[in-house]
Amino acid sequence: MTETETIHCGNAREVLMHQIANESVDLIYLDPPFFSNKNYEIVWGNGYELKAYEDRWKGGIENYIAWMEQPLRECYRVLKSTGSLYLHCDWHANAHLRLLLDLIFDKNNFINEIIWYYKTGGATKDRFSRKHDNILFYGKTDKYMFNTQIEKSYLSHHYGFSNVEIKTDEKGPYTEVICRDVWDIPALRGNQPEKLNYPTQKPEALLERIIRASSNEGDIVLDPMVGGGTTVAVAHRLKRKWIAIDVSPLACKTTEERLRKLGAGPKLAGMPMSVKSLKTLQPFVFQQWAVDKLYGHPSPRKVGDMGIDGFLPDGRPLQVKQSEGVGRPKIDEFETALRRLKKTEGIVVAFSFTKGAQEEVARIKNHEGMTIELKTVRQMLEDMGAHDEELEAIEWKENKEGNEEE
Repeated sequence: MTETETIHCGNAREVLMHQIANESVDLIYLDPPFFSNKNYEIVWGNGYELKAYEDRWKGGIENYIAWMEQPLRECYRVLKSTGSLYLHCDWHANAHLRLLLDLIFDKNNFINEIIWYYKTGGATKDRFSRKHDNILFYGKTDKYMFNTQIEKSYLSHHYGFSNVEIKTDEKGPYTEVICRDVWDIPALRGNQPEKLNYPTQKPEALLERIIRASSNEGDIVLDPMVGGGTTVAVAHRLKRKWIAIDVSPLACKTTEERLRKLGAGPKLAGMPMSVKSLKTLQPFVFQQWAVDKLYGHPSPRKVGDMGIDGFLPDGRPLQVKQSEGVGRPKIDEFETALRRLKKTEGIVVAFSFTKGAQEEVARIKNHEGMTIELKTVRQMLEDMGAHDEELEAIEWKENKEGNEEE
């Protein structure tokens, strides 16, 4: 049975395969990475996007499409015969994704290519400025449900309408018309209350139109790459049931906090609480996890950050290593970074540290007056209340000699 009001932390394909029943979902919206080949200077967000934030898809577009095909086939399986899927993309992979969806859903079940038009800063003189995204809308079958949506059409002239009601708001006179496939919905700006400073966050107005059009109250809405949680937040507000999935623990936690502010009681499933599971995370996602669990904030720079991954609330720099046996050389490098920042205290997180690392920390404190705390992942999990059974059967190398990096 498909459980709703749940945020699943994990790979979309795996969660869909094992947690979501056949033909149980009414509407799916997903906003995957755009194959943009950009480095985004963030350390939190949608886990799949984090994989793509260094968006270096080895093997090119073919690899990207092969990666996308797996969760999309599962999306098709879990949709009801009356269900719909909306895939958000842009010019980077739009054509390739359209062909992939034609293959999975059947080209005859393609309904619309929606153009989301927005006005944002930035322009170029080399071509027409790119100021729209594409949303590919497919039905599971030709029996998909759809609620006609109405939008405002503003009038620059009066044409002598006789049977059309003309209304007026702060923008001027308008008529109400059936919604078209080009949507002029403002992009998020920094002064809006819903803004989370999440780099690919979409406005709630965009998701509200999609959810109202392709679901009814009580229906199940699924977002398998939920990021900051806009889809499920809007679904909750519109009295739909919902399911969220993301591979990033911090994205899941962000979504949970957002929903709780709306009065929801979401369940978190699959959050990593063992050393074994944390070792399997992508390095960038593991780094996020450690920074968050220490209540820190990420370093604003991802290039030339001198090995500093974040800062604790008290200002201490933080370095995160997803490895065992971190030794003296790494401590020396961190000491150098602290000196450049004119800091006398810092913390290093790793799965374990060598005896040499611990001796070096003691030497630095005694002779240099600098305090470096070494914190293991096991200690962090114990501080978080991890159960003993989650920590047993883990082989630790802490304090073992003969394991030092010289």
